[in-house]
Amino acid sequence: EVQLVESGGGLVQAGGSLRLSCAASGITFDDYAIGWFRQAPGKEREGISCISTSDNSAYYEDSVKGRFTISSDKARNTVYLQMNSLKPEDTAVYYCATKYALFYGLAFCPNDLDTWGQGTLVTVSS
Repeated sequence: EVQLVESGGGLVQAGGSLRLSCAASGITFDDYAIGWFRQAPGKEREGISCISTSDNSAYYEDSVKGRFTISSDKARNTVYLQMNSLKPEDTAVYYCATKYALFYGLAFCPNDLDTWGQGTLVTVSS
């Protein structure tokens, strides 16, 4: 069974940084696309970043380009989202999600990922 567990959320001031972790189990880590999504209160969920664990190619949504960095650690079966220069509008519940993607790279990113973690709350104060 594929399971994802997010961690690293919290309260940070505007301009600060956080690093989110998404620990995956039940998968062959090299064969998946793993992405980060967020959902702010009253808004739809949006995909913000995604990585192919086979070649580390990455996708970023425009609002986070240059501020967020996605990375993977195969030894720990974990994908990270380093978030810098945080803004109050980054406040949301952040989720990671995955889909088996051998030979497909980022083709399923971000909107076709189908196994989800439980989320972690990020609050950015002004």
